[in-house]
This record gives sequence, C-alpha cells and structure tokens, in this order.
Amino acid sequence: MGFSETFSDFLFEEQQKAAQCPSPVLVSEFFNKLLGVLFPEVSAERFTEKESFRIYLSDLSKEFSFILSKRPNRKSETDKELCNSLFDALPGIREQLCKDVDAMYNGDPAARSHTEVIRTYPGFYAIASYRIAHLLHDLDLHLIARIISSNAHSKTGIDIHPGAVIGSSFCIDHGTGIVIGETTKIGNFVKIYQGVTLGALSVRKQDALKKRHPNIGNHVVIYAGATILGGKTTVGDHSVIGGNVWVTESVPPHSKIYYTDHSIM
Repeated sequence: MGFSETFSDFLFEEQQKAAQCPSPVLVSEFFNKLLGVLFPEVSAERFTEKESFRIYLSDLSKEFSFILSKRPNRKSETDKELCNSLFDALPGIREQLCKDVDAMYNGDPAARSHTEVIRTYPGFYAIASYRIAHLLHDLDLHLIARIISSNAHSKTGIDIHPGAVIGSSFCIDHGTGIVIGETTKIGNFVKIYQGVTLGALSVRKQDALKKRHPNIGNHVVIYAGATILGGKTTVGDHSVIGGNVWVTESVPPHSKIYYTDHSIM
C-alpha cells in the first residue's frame, strides 16, 4: 500500500522545514576538510602550488558560509562575521591541538611518532572535533557544534559535549566509551583512559541550566572505567583516580583513589 495523499503532504512539509537546517553530511564533510587543512596527515588532498591551496581555502570558507545559510533563525548579516571568527581562530586551535598530540605521544608508550597519533588515534580525532565544536558552541552555533561532536562520537566512541571546557595538553588513551558532559571543566595536562564518565548526578530537565558535571584539576590521571559525577564534585590537582572508581564527592589535591574488592571467592 502506498502513502496516502495526506501523509505525503505532511512529509513534504517536513522536508521544507528540514531544508532550513544544516545537513549533518555537509557539516561532517566540511569538518574533515578543515581538519585536513590543519593537519595534512589526515587530508585526502595534496597541494603542489600555493595558489591552488589558497583557492581551496577560499572554497572552504564559502562552504562554511553555505552551511551557515541553512541554519534555522539565522541573521544573514552575521554570517560573514561568524565565518571570519572560525577561520581567524584556526592558528590558535592548531597550536592547542599540537599540544594535545604531544600529550598523547608522550603519554602512550605504544606511540611511535606524532604522525601515528594524528593519523590513527581516535583520541586525536575526538579532541580535534571538540576544539572546533567548542569554538562554534561559544559562537552560539550550537546545532553545528553538536553535529561535529556527534560525528566524532560515531567514529570514535568518544562523546565530548561542545560546551565542556578542556584545558591544554589533553590526552585521551584508547578512548572508547568516554563521556564528558556539557558543564565539565578539565584543567591542563589531564589524561583519561577508556570508559571514563564525567557526568551528572541529576538528569532532570529543570536542571539543564545548572552546573551538573564535575571539575577536574591540572595534572590528573583518570583510569579506565572510572565514573565521576556531580556539578559540585572537584578532583584536585595531581590526583589519580583508579579504574572502576565511583566518585560523587570532591577529592583533595595529590589524592590517589583506588577501587578495592573485599568480596570472598
């Protein structure tokens, strides 16, 4: 049985509404091209002439402007300003990401080169997605930022909300299953292993505007499977949170928290 005319008309109207939203496919493709510009190790393009590279950058800027034109409730007069804000921020974002690469290379004995980290580590792709998505989030381009973070989540299994605040030299080792919530704040030189959750104690909708996720200090290591919850929970500088630990209260600086199993087999 085919669609009824009424249902067909309804779906057509939904198609018109969706046309006013940025396509996840276009946004993800744009991000991958942008990352390839910053780090040619992951680019599908190769440039032998400076002029052709400049043309490519210009086309990339036009591509982002087109994405901006598709967002709902847009103000066209701000599109150029938003586009300039992203591209003007790229030198600083690349500098941040180079420090993240250093942290992953130095923090993982299995890493044989910076190129290996950039080309193959899911942590690098997830952090790069976060760094750019966070900038877009701060520019109130929330939907585009979420599409970029969702794409990274689907590729890496690492879920970082663009609203989180993450400091310099961030290291993700392995990474699968990491969740970092919207109001999380992470300091500098932090290392996180797979399966870590930095989450909220409450999932009530009325708490959406509150600080729900933890603060992680500088030089903190969080091992696999650890769960740290709550907007009032702070992990102090130079602390170590062991694997499978459940933390809902603040931890002083220089603490070592480990899980111990006292069960009798």
